[in-house]
Amino acid sequence: MEQEVKYINIKDLALWTENPRDPIDANASDQDIVDRALDDGLLKWTLSKLAKEMGDYYDFSELPTVVYHGKKPVVYDGNRRIILGKIKHGMVTVPSETRIRIPDFPEEIPCNVCSKKIALNNVLRKHGDTGSWQPLERDIFLHKFMGQEKSPFLILEEDTDIISENSHLNQRFVKEEIFREDILKALGFTFQKGRLNSVHLDEESYLILNDIAKKIGDKEISTRKNRGKIIEVLEPASQQLIDQNKNNKSHLSKIKFGSKKEVKKPLRQSKRTPKSNTEFFGGKLYLRIGEVSNLYRDIVDLYQFYLSKKHELSQTFPGLIRMSLRLLCETAAKEDNNKKFENYLKGHFPTAKKTLDKDIKTTLSNHNVNENSIVQLLHTGAHNYQSSNNIEQTIAMSIIIGSILTISHGKKETI
Repeated sequence: MEQEVKYINIKDLALWTENPRDPIDANASDQDIVDRALDDGLLKWTLSKLAKEMGDYYDFSELPTVVYHGKKPVVYDGNRRIILGKIKHGMVTVPSETRIRIPDFPEEIPCNVCSKKIALNNVLRKHGDTGSWQPLERDIFLHKFMGQEKSPFLILEEDTDIISENSHLNQRFVKEEIFREDILKALGFTFQKGRLNSVHLDEESYLILNDIAKKIGDKEISTRKNRGKIIEVLEPASQQLIDQNKNNKSHLSKIKFGSKKEVKKPLRQSKRTPKSNTEFFGGKLYLRIGEVSNLYRDIVDLYQFYLSKKHELSQTFPGLIRMSLRLLCETAAKEDNNKKFENYLKGHFPTAKKTLDKDIKTTLSNHNVNENSIVQLLHTGAHNYQSSNNIEQTIAMSIIIGSILTISHGKKETI
């Protein structure tokens, strides 16, 4: 029989390491997956939200889809629910500060046990077009599990890492209207034998693609602004490269975003009015004397060291800065009427955000820094996951943290 309902104890169910929502190393344990789901820096799991939606009890009508790998039952669909069950019954460990109200949850639950083929079809039907997967995850699933050819969007990511290094590009609008085959061809990029080719030198290819990523991140290209206009919105230097190289013979492109070898030498560009970089913590803070002020000044020095040495440091160094921000907030919370870490941040967040200008608020939004995500983003920094090395997001976090510190620890003006 290809499908049957079978009762299985939660402790025997294995979480799927290849879950398209957030794939992990094939040798990862259930605990590794739970740790990742709890950190949830990119809000892919949202366990607290699911627990709230489940109500007061576990609904038996929602069956997990399970495939036996030998004697091991692996959960192909329903991993978030099984994680909640494992937490409820103490089958995995969670940080002491974790606060998830999990409904009544039986230890043995009915599961839809089926063949791998049926399980994959069920997973695709339930998640492929509902928005629960991002475009890149969907394309990976279709190629890896459903035998479809790699999409241009997937090839571009595999050959350059541009999407994983710029998470704001992983959206349907970008895939369907910007990083599609005809638009990329107009920019000088083609696909041959599943690889990215370019008419530009590697340094030039990086410049053009990075320009596009920045324009999307800054909302200069969006569903509401400059829609359908790609080349026209790019910097003059990028436009010039596209025009002067259009008749060149294409070759295999060898660029990697996030790599120290991205650009071998700087390209000469037209002069433009220089833009001021966003300052860490949003600028200088004037805090009252104490441990919080000392930590703040140390972190500023750490960030300045990073700026001066970033071409020599490893890509994981920004994770140290993210970790230091968490330490700073924990220390500030203790001094602010000994509040809990989460209560300190969420309690001051709305007032702090009101003090920021429109551009800074947009920056926070672009990097998914909000009242609901700030705590998990800081937790991520304690575990050295890839997302904690996103320096742009860390800078955005520092700005709202700086505003919060000013409220709780700022010097009082004297008359």
